[in-house]
Amino acid sequence: MDFTFTEEQQAAVEAARAVFSGVAPDSVPSPALTPGAVAEDIDRRLWGELASSDLLGLTLSEEYGGAGLDPVALFLVLRESAKVLARVPLLESCAVAMTVERYGESGLAAELLPRAARGELVLTAAANGRTGHDPAELAVTARPEGSTAAPSGWVLDGVQSAVPWAQVADLIAVPAHTGEGRAVLALVDPARQGVTLADQVSTSGERLAEVRLDGVRVEARELIDAPGASEWLRDLLTTGTCALALGLGERVLAMTAEYTGKREQFGFPVATFQAVAVQAADRYIDLRAMEVTLWQAAWRLSTGAGGPLPPAGDIAVAKIWASDGVRRIVQTAQHLHGGFGADTDYPLHRFHAWAKQIELSLGPAAAHEEALGDLLAAHPLA
Repeated sequence: MDFTFTEEQQAAVEAARAVFSGVAPDSVPSPALTPGAVAEDIDRRLWGELASSDLLGLTLSEEYGGAGLDPVALFLVLRESAKVLARVPLLESCAVAMTVERYGESGLAAELLPRAARGELVLTAAANGRTGHDPAELAVTARPEGSTAAPSGWVLDGVQSAVPWAQVADLIAVPAHTGEGRAVLALVDPARQGVTLADQVSTSGERLAEVRLDGVRVEARELIDAPGASEWLRDLLTTGTCALALGLGERVLAMTAEYTGKREQFGFPVATFQAVAVQAADRYIDLRAMEVTLWQAAWRLSTGAGGPLPPAGDIAVAKIWASDGVRRIVQTAQHLHGGFGADTDYPLHRFHAWAKQIELSLGPAAAHEEALGDLLAAHPLA
């Protein structure tokens, strides 16, 4: 079996590294010292560089100005972005754009996707529902206007919490459910009448919003009701978050290796002490497990390949390792750095905050283990 990435995917990684090389993780105020959000807007300079490097349209078809690559390429770029704590909605915007291309009407795709690839349109997604514990589509209802068979429009009511950068996004992809219980996906302008945004702040200090929808009307073409659209978007966001966890963990472990190699006690680098080496080795094993489970889930998403379990099983395994793994890595890093790890003039505390936000976004490993158990019960392995 060949586990190497394609030349196109590797070229995307090199382009991403070139763009992210100029990004400093501590370019905004520390979340530990800031009572609110660390910044009011995304990193527009970086957003423009991603667009000019064709990384925002990486997974879109060439007819929309994209490169036509698969989701694996996006996850590779996200992995690099997490190493510098890139403050852009790269995951959300690309995932929504991919969903529009795959499930939306051709007219809607032609209108939105070229602008998204050029960075002119910032997209985000509401993936947490009201509480973060239930499927996001259950938090919003979608009522058809006019004929039920061919509605002229839809009316949305409900609440979505913790929506990344909703205040500066041009469109928000809002999962909802119809009276028949079908999951649909609406593209909502945050400035539309009936939309109310309330500021929220993530653990990492990034700007979020509670999005309240009160009789918000969207046109029929702005609502994607194709089966599987909401699930596809959710799977992309989840797997992409696992990619962020992997990149962050790799950077934190590299910082720890560098620090312990220079820090001396009793005349020797602390990295040479057995207790330090064993802890670092355990975290390296976590990283490798996070990596292999991520690419398994990404491969299933990208190829649609079959398996003993649906792709949701592979995604659950990736979530288990990403959620627990990233927590263990930053905790060990803080321990091995000693008091230096809590110094707000040193970037490790920022990575710790971002890791905690990723862990909260993915949810507890126990919940994913339960979901995996349900899948195993429903699909007995031969």
